[in-house]
Amino acid sequence: MERESFEDEEVAALLNKHFISIKVDREERPDVDHLYMTVCQAMIGQGGWPLTVVLTPDKKPFFAGTYFPKKAKYNRYGLMEILPQIAAKWTDETDKLLEAGDRIIEEINKRAGLPQTGAAGEETVHQAYELYAKSYDPQYGGFGSAPKFPTSHNLSFLLRYYIYSGEADALEMVEHTLVSMYRGGLYDHIGKGFARYSTDERWLVPHFEKMLYDNALLAMTYIEACQVTANPLFRKVAEEIFDYVLRDMIDPDGAFYSAEDADSEGEEGKFYVWTPEEIVEVLGKEDGEWFCGLYDISPEGNFEGRSIPNLLFHTPEQYAKLKHMDISELTGRLEKLRQRVFEAREKRVHPHKDDKILTSWNGLMIMALAKGAKAFGNPVYAKAAEKALEFIWNQLRRAEDGRLLARYRDGEAAIPGYIDDYAFLLWGCLELYEVTFDLKLLKRAIQLSDEMIDLFWDASQGGFFFYGHDSEQLLTRMKEIYDGAVPSGNAAAFYNLIRLARITMNERYEHIVEQAQQAFGGAVNRYPSGHSLFLTGLLLKQSPSTEIVIAGKAEDEGVQRMLHEVYQKFLPNSLIVLRSPDAAEALDELIPLSKGKNEVDHQATAYVCTNFACQAPTTDVETLIAQIK
Repeated sequence: MERESFEDEEVAALLNKHFISIKVDREERPDVDHLYMTVCQAMIGQGGWPLTVVLTPDKKPFFAGTYFPKKAKYNRYGLMEILPQIAAKWTDETDKLLEAGDRIIEEINKRAGLPQTGAAGEETVHQAYELYAKSYDPQYGGFGSAPKFPTSHNLSFLLRYYIYSGEADALEMVEHTLVSMYRGGLYDHIGKGFARYSTDERWLVPHFEKMLYDNALLAMTYIEACQVTANPLFRKVAEEIFDYVLRDMIDPDGAFYSAEDADSEGEEGKFYVWTPEEIVEVLGKEDGEWFCGLYDISPEGNFEGRSIPNLLFHTPEQYAKLKHMDISELTGRLEKLRQRVFEAREKRVHPHKDDKILTSWNGLMIMALAKGAKAFGNPVYAKAAEKALEFIWNQLRRAEDGRLLARYRDGEAAIPGYIDDYAFLLWGCLELYEVTFDLKLLKRAIQLSDEMIDLFWDASQGGFFFYGHDSEQLLTRMKEIYDGAVPSGNAAAFYNLIRLARITMNERYEHIVEQAQQAFGGAVNRYPSGHSLFLTGLLLKQSPSTEIVIAGKAEDEGVQRMLHEVYQKFLPNSLIVLRSPDAAEALDELIPLSKGKNEVDHQATAYVCTNFACQAPTTDVETLIAQIK
């Protein structure tokens, strides 16, 4: 629509004659997007982007749709026909349109006020698993048919369900899907990182746009899957996601950009696709043909006459057998050739980079990097997460009162933060605390939680509103619990407040958690598989809590060995605390569960507790491993 209409002088003249045109960046203003997307769905039975809405001067909608071409085509009305008709109706039948706007708002308020309350518990969790199993694609992985989205938070829920129930099929769904997504063209085999979604069921042809949030959430799930299965492929993919983000998506001051477009030079995917001739020109005939054979780069192509590199036809291991090579020999050769192809691709015209910095998506990447730092023992990830968090904390909070802001670009921070901003940054703080054990991070998590409750909590009905009471007040204040491409902020708040309540033993957080469970239980019960992060919180809440306190100085070899063993394992219901003798007093105040858990015989000592009932302290790593098991 931008190319066809908004940049077209004929359409612009028509718009400017009759309308005040407002173009909204839905990533900056998700509150506006949520509200008017609900309007569109109520009016025409479906939604999507681009979203087109016509409002009265007091913001009441009376016309909505999605994509409109300039002139009628594809069985769609065109803007050149629609706009004059709307303008004429506004002139001749103003009262009718105002009445229509009132009726729509009344319906939206009714929907917003529908009770979502109910009891969601263990049965809901099992129902969600059954729904995932029914929609699972056993051939290609993933759920449902094309287009297929990664929705890695669904897979992270299934990993926890496997731990909770022992259901082997849950783990098989996760493994097969993660492998299939990586092998397809959804993954950028030349430059690393994942595209937004696959247009086909095989994960071959992506919508080439790359989003920060997808790569953060996918990194999280590949890390967790690596901890569960010890499959080195999952570690490789997670590390390569971080390679991509830290190379291409990072601001000089350490925060992360939002996205890279699908198009370059006016064509979707042009930057990413290849012909055999182009590869041979870069690598020479022998290496070029070898590389094309592995990555399915053929004369006929698999995307509009050119080829998206993929591994759908054979894995590197299978290709090594086919070519009578040792896998280590193949891996070494492949990496050298891939790097040369990448360097050649770097000379192409790049897709546009959306360099705005969003607090919420940065929170997700901080969370993922912290998980990577723990699982892989890589301090680079921890440093990157700390730097991004410091940027957000220093640049995206209002000077006068510390209010979190949603967006930063070109030196300007703006827009009061939403529930997603608070909940996702809280998530990042808690994960990063378990890497650095810096009490400043725990204090920030508490501060964010308290502000989040004060700004967004619905004291009468429970649950968090999407925007704060101090933000621009739209026609209605909505709450979102359903997970889309990004999980719900309400669900993230629920999940992380459970964790924070256990760490701090703060009864206020426990009360909020209980109310949130009741506030959204009915909505979750109606469609359990659409609420995977909330269900992840439910699993955490109803599973026994494991508290692991390690006493000693962070730099001590014994402490590091113990932490290494703990970090290797997938322990979704665990809290990890380091009790350093230097910070004992502050720890006692912030983390009551650590009180009295000191070193034994001046050695690194581990205390493993279940629901705060502790086993005997141990200075032996093997005993610690046995106690965790």
